Amino acid sequence: MKGLYILLTVIFLTSCQQQSKEDINKAKQASIDSMKVEINKQRVIDSMKTEMAKINAEKIEAQKEAQKEKVVVVHQQDGTTAAPAATAKKKGWSATAKGAVIGAGVGAATGAIVSKKKGEGAIIGGLAGAAVGTGTGAVIDSKNKKKE
Repeated sequence: MKGLYILLTVIFLTSCQQQSKEDINKAKQASIDSMKVEINKQRVIDSMKTEMAKINAEKIEAQKEAQKEKVVVVHQQDGTTAAPAATAKKKGWSATAKGAVIGAGVGAATGAIVSKKKGEGAIIGGLAGAAVGTGTGAVIDSKNKKKE
């Protein structure tokens, strides 16, 4: 009888150790999956920061170009004023195009983060964001035309 108790105890402890190893493996896999999700989120955030930096660099470049185009009036010795030279203004992106690009980027990032199916969420979010951004940019363009 004593041998039977020992045998049952050994079997019980062995089965508990195997179950514990399975639980540890499941916990490890859950941690790995969680880390992968966080890495993907960070990748999306980093790409959005890169795009925003590019847009800011374009804005700075446009401001520098605008400063170069300032008109200089020359007063001549005889009291007349020389006509300023006509400067050609470079056309940049319209507000509609900027809105579409920014909206698509933000929508794709948001869709990828929120959706369970990352690819589908990014596509749907990107399309929706582009549509909203295009509409917003068109409104801004029409207001700018009225001012001119």
